[in-house]
Amino acid sequence: MASSEVSRHLLFPSHGAMKTPCMPSQMDDEQIQTKDNIRSLTMSGHVGFESLPDQLVNRSIQQGFCFNILCVGETGIGKSTLIDTLFNTNFEDQESSHFYPNVRLKAQTYELQESNVQLKLTIVNTVGFGDQINKEESYQPIVNYIDAQFEAYLQEELKIKRSLFNYHDSRIHVCLYFISPTGHSLKTLDLLTMKILDSKVNIIPVIAKADAISKSELQKFKIKLMSELVSNGVQIYQFPTDDETIAKINSSMNAHLPFAVVGSMDEVKVGNKMVKARQYPWGVVQVENENHCDFIKLREMLICTNMEDLREQTHTRHYELYRRFKLEELGFKDMGTENKPASVQEAYEAKRHEFYGERQKKEDEMKQMFVQRVKEKEVILKEAEKELQAKFEHLKRIHQEERMKLEEKRKLLEEEITAFAKKKATSEIYQNQSFLASGTRKDKDRKNSNFI
Repeated sequence: MASSEVSRHLLFPSHGAMKTPCMPSQMDDEQIQTKDNIRSLTMSGHVGFESLPDQLVNRSIQQGFCFNILCVGETGIGKSTLIDTLFNTNFEDQESSHFYPNVRLKAQTYELQESNVQLKLTIVNTVGFGDQINKEESYQPIVNYIDAQFEAYLQEELKIKRSLFNYHDSRIHVCLYFISPTGHSLKTLDLLTMKILDSKVNIIPVIAKADAISKSELQKFKIKLMSELVSNGVQIYQFPTDDETIAKINSSMNAHLPFAVVGSMDEVKVGNKMVKARQYPWGVVQVENENHCDFIKLREMLICTNMEDLREQTHTRHYELYRRFKLEELGFKDMGTENKPASVQEAYEAKRHEFYGERQKKEDEMKQMFVQRVKEKEVILKEAEKELQAKFEHLKRIHQEERMKLEEKRKLLEEEITAFAKKKATSEIYQNQSFLASGTRKDKDRKNSNFI
């Protein structure tokens, strides 16, 4: 039988009953699935692809895992202490100051190993969150950081030569939002921040330093917090219940949200063993005692049970939403004209045409604006020129008047000088005559004196 006939026979069994080496001997045992023309066949012996899960496990162990945690909360609320307690290690994070002018994010990556499993853990801490007087935009640096990690991954995906296998995925997988144990209600900053972040990251709210309030107040506080979150439309992460193996425990854990936690790396002797606890004058609060706090529940749900689901939700829900928005912004569509799948070339050409059209439109608008401004400048220059000409004529007229006045004053001065000269000459003549007259009189007096 030719290869085309074999393929035709496998796809359409009604055309004949000829058996091939790759077909089962009994056609009645075949189960046909009409969906997508996929057939389910019964194998007559062992093949070996049942080892695929083991292959995936070995490959994943060899490649290692990464997990990124964003800790959002006020300074001094216990974020670093809880992370140290969760992973049973000291990350040596320095204490933050309360006097930062703006919120900034500090990311640190660590290599952890448990048995033969390696984990690249990134802790992102919000430094200065809630410390400013004006808290209006305290959430913006957090949003910018999350979007920047999405953008970096998207740029790596869009490369011609991609290396996602070795790419360090820095996208935030979970946000532990620390709530102050006030016992009253959520702060406006907390509600606003969680409302903005719920579409970008998996949020798990935790009540920090839960030993600060009593158990009865804590239970009322939990109910009030969840009521406020629901009424304000804040979508927090819900532990998945679609897997039968963990559906029961996840359902019960969803009812315990938000988790009331206490963190401590100090060991205190209780009975005959050393336990992590906080020592008070009135007693000891054990971190790993479920009667004292929800730390065990948080660690079980976050690390032991749902870590992979958090990673998957980050990629399939939050990142895909960001990616879709960005690609739609660039002009890419799933369906083109006539309900046909749109190609990248068509999207590129459409976006290119749209871009050139917008550029041409902006050029025309700028030209019109330039011409209009030139005309406005010409009108302004003409008005200024007229104003300057009027001022020049006014100054010229004033100058001529001043010259005429000066000329009149000069003529008067010359007349005064002439009159003064005449008076001077007359005065000199009178002086000469009086001098001569006085001289003759003296001579006569002298002669008379000699005669006597």
